This record gives sequence, C-alpha cells and structure tokens, in this order.
Amino acid sequence: METVANILGVDLGGTNIRAGRIVNDEIVQLTKLPTPSKGSVEEVMNQIYAVIDGCFNSATLSIGVGVPSVVDVEKGIVYDVTNIPSWKVVPVKDLLESRYKVPVFVNNDANCFAVGEKYFGKAKSFKNIVGVTLGTGLGCGLIFNGKLYEGSNCGAGEFGNVPYLLHNVEYYASGQFFTDEKKVKAIEIYKQAMAGDPSALKLFAEYGFHLGESLKSILYAYDPEVIILGGSVAQSFDFFKEAMYQAMQDFAYSSVLANIKIDVSELENSAIFGAAALPMIKQ
Repeated sequence: METVANILGVDLGGTNIRAGRIVNDEIVQLTKLPTPSKGSVEEVMNQIYAVIDGCFNSATLSIGVGVPSVVDVEKGIVYDVTNIPSWKVVPVKDLLESRYKVPVFVNNDANCFAVGEKYFGKAKSFKNIVGVTLGTGLGCGLIFNGKLYEGSNCGAGEFGNVPYLLHNVEYYASGQFFTDEKKVKAIEIYKQAMAGDPSALKLFAEYGFHLGESLKSILYAYDPEVIILGGSVAQSFDFFKEAMYQAMQDFAYSSVLANIKIDVSELENSAIFGAAALPMIKQ
C-alpha cells in the first residue's frame, strides 16, 4: 500500500501531548510534552504548538490530530475533551491551519487507532476493520470497505456505552473492570499472572468472558474481517484470550466465528501513526 511521505500526527492525551513526523512509514522525529490539563484553551493550544514545532518542517504535507472526544470532523471542532475541562468547543483545525499553512485533519483517538492499524499495522490487508482500544476506557474505530466510518457526530462505534449487566460494556471490558469492579491495579494483577498466581489468572479469565460477550455485539452489528485490540489491557491478551474465545462460542453464525480474525496491535505509537494517516483514509 502506497503511503504519503512526510506527514505529521498528534496524540492529545490527558497526561501527555505527543507528535511524530512520519517519512517512509517510520517516525523520524518524535516530541512529547506534558498536557496542562487544568489549563485554559490557549495554554493547551500553546503546548500543542510547541510539540508540533519540534517535528514540523517545510516539507510536511499535513497534520492529523487525535483527541479523546467527539469531533465535528468536517470543521475540525473538538467538543468536551476528556480530562481537559476547559476544552468545551475548540476550533483545532482552523487554529492549526492558520499557523502551519497545511491541511489539518482532526478525529477521535479510537478512530485514529483503527486508521493507524489500516495503514501501518496488522490490518493492512483488510477492508472491514474494527479497532478496539482497551485502557482506562473502551473505544472503537470502524473502517468499512477501506473507509473510516464516523457516524453523523463522530460517535459511531461507542460500544463502551452500551448497557451491560449492572453498568455498561466499558465498566466490565476495559481497565475499569480491575480498578472499579475489583478494586485492584491491573498492572499488579498482570505481574501476579506472569508469576502464575491462580487468583490473578482467574481474574483475567473473568475479564476475558466479559470482553468476549462484548465482541459478539460487534460481530452482530458490523461483521468485520478483523478486530484489532490495542491499549494497555490488550498487552495481557495471553491471559484472557481463551476465556474470551470461549464466551464467543454461542455466537449464532458459526461461519462468521470461524472466519473472524482477532489480533493484538504491535504498532508502537499507534495513535500518532493513525492521526497522521487521517488524510489518507479520506482519499
């Protein structure tokens, strides 16, 4: 798959803002600064400028930005950013295009994850893809027939908010299962599982059951060729995959279950790659 040289991606997180300039499918420059999450709109934007300035050069063709929020994709306006209270309505596209004089594309971070896997990761050879991020929350990015599907309000694929048991899918199928439901730190349970602790392995099996139940909904709704898992919790895949697959065995269509491919991302800095690739998915 042909890719565009010298594109820049920005990952706006609650803790850090990271930017990378990509040439020939590799990040050749990477910058990171802490996010002034309690700061004003201007203070956060100034930090974004500083991060971009560390990577941008005269040959840069475009800038893509991934944010943990809802976005007006056409206008590039960001609404109600998680963990940055001042960011209620921010015209990110206009602000960056005015400063850098190149096209700017803005989208939800889960959508960026899926796009990154499509162009730089394990989903390169597929047209119908669901990217699922498993971290503090659960996000989904949807690609159909090679094109990103965002919905009317950039809210498509928000499976984390679907009601499930006493709460919602996100509560049981993301890191919240460990921190909120079980009152433990996921990293500690991971370390215990690595040491073969039976109680930790049992906890991961319980988690895998909930994730498997959730993935069945994705199969019924979208019937993708591949589901790529990303995020911190996905790194524990070996501990929960058996229970996850077991939970999926009562899926109504055996042929779908036989054909679906579920894999874990190995793409480092996937959010940056995905943001940078936003103009490519629009072509």
